[in-house]
Amino acid sequence: MIVIGGLYTVPRRVGTVAVYTDPRTGPNMNVLDIVVLAFWLMLPAYVPNNAAVLTGGGPPIDGGRTWNGKRLLGDGKTWRGTAGGILAGVGLGLVLNAIVTDVSGAIGVSLPEFPIAALLALAAGAMLGDILASFLKRRTGRERGAAFPGIDQLDFVAVSLAVTVVVATDWFVEWFTVPVIVAVLILTPVLHLGTNAAAFKLGLKDEPW
Repeated sequence: MIVIGGLYTVPRRVGTVAVYTDPRTGPNMNVLDIVVLAFWLMLPAYVPNNAAVLTGGGPPIDGGRTWNGKRLLGDGKTWRGTAGGILAGVGLGLVLNAIVTDVSGAIGVSLPEFPIAALLALAAGAMLGDILASFLKRRTGRERGAAFPGIDQLDFVAVSLAVTVVVATDWFVEWFTVPVIVAVLILTPVLHLGTNAAAFKLGLKDEPW
């Protein structure tokens, strides 16, 4: 493995020659490589909402306030859960930074480090997206825990990416190419439904979505 422009680059062999390519544009990236890269990039955004379930409780963010007779957010969105989710996302990102060289070499896919700004944006953006989804649910008359197809699966993705492109623009443009974003949009609903179903079976969630 060598480093090209600060990127951990794994060689691919063409005949007997080891060829190093820019992992963001290299012609040898296949669909699986793109999916792995998308998963790695989104891990700091995938973890916060699940961590918030485990660390939640305490005063709700909306303080019990209502708007037109409906709660702003609901009891499920708390300050403690939000803080716990953000810390979990950032903490995981720091761990990923520490092992990126070894993981890249082991799986043969070049993976990036996360700047602190990107970690904060991905984690906080994910939590903000979930909070905005709760606000929309209350406005549409859905109770806490009610399914909201599409929004439930992609709310945190859309907002985390939007915040990251503003806060860590150069890094975002380097790594979130069109194929990677497409992979994120396909991969996320599958993972979201799978992890929520598992959490429901383990008794960690009241609903399997």
